Amino acid sequence: MTTRTTHPVDHELVQAAAHVARTRCRGDNHTMAAAARAQDGRIITAVNAYHFTGGPCAELVVIGAAAAQGAYELDTIVAVGDRDRGVVPPCGRCRQVLLDYFPSLKVVVGGGDRLRAVPLTDLLPETYVWADHQLDAEG
Repeated sequence: MTTRTTHPVDHELVQAAAHVARTRCRGDNHTMAAAARAQDGRIITAVNAYHFTGGPCAELVVIGAAAAQGAYELDTIVAVGDRDRGVVPPCGRCRQVLLDYFPSLKVVVGGGDRLRAVPLTDLLPETYVWADHQLDAEG
């Protein structure tokens, strides 16, 4: 049996994402909002950029938005759907990218009164770590 670790839920972060989802997501192009807590305490928000070619999810946009604001280390992330869909867990692609950028990231998942913050690695067991499979340039 696997023991899963949970952390306190950052409710301010969830509220920030929900606010952006309610006020900034419009139409089919922007349907998800994400909020991330930087290690310095700032909250960075973003929305997805849907496109039939696979436009980036809100979690990936928040990585770029955070970097543009000088926040290169994120502690916790959450995504919230528009039209009051609540917290939505990251898709597989986002889980992999988030792992490669922030291996110790916590992710808020669950719904309603079942929200919980879990280590990203709990959402992506038997992980593939991109950096571990790169050929050594000096090799």
